Amino acid sequence: MTQSQTEKFVEPSSSVSGDRKAWISVLSKAKSDDVIGLWERAAFPDLLNMAQVLRPPEIGMVMVRGRAGGAGSAFNLGEMTVTRCAIRLEGGETGIGYVTGRNKQHAKIAAVVDAMMQSPAHAQLAKEKIVTPLETAAANRSALISRKAKATQVEFFTMVRDRKG
Repeated sequence: MTQSQTEKFVEPSSSVSGDRKAWISVLSKAKSDDVIGLWERAAFPDLLNMAQVLRPPEIGMVMVRGRAGGAGSAFNLGEMTVTRCAIRLEGGETGIGYVTGRNKQHAKIAAVVDAMMQSPAHAQLAKEKIVTPLETAAANRSALISRKAKATQVEFFTMVRDRKG
């Protein structure tokens, strides 16, 4: 790293890093169309093009591991495609984006939003325009899945007969 790059690096505070896991999870699990649509509607300054790209969006594979019964021995379930990206904003905030699938724009937007969430100047706007709507959409999808599962639930009961006599 050059001297100027070192000076611009901003270490996230402990309160930010605690919440960071949550918003990175929301950004990575969201549907690409939702993330891109919210970004386009948010009317942010041209942060996608102004951000310094540390690691351009690239597609790769990760091994997904599982456990038999949730507690058994770990085994390799299979591979999954992911796209990753790392950027730095002018203020020095560094953002990363790891998303499932092959959408490079989603990964770059996720990285920029991660950096914005660490910036005092951009955090509130990024939360209102991107992160909160994605959290709401995820909660709605989860509730819909739960309702559909509940509708197919079968309740069993046992009748006890008195066998006297």
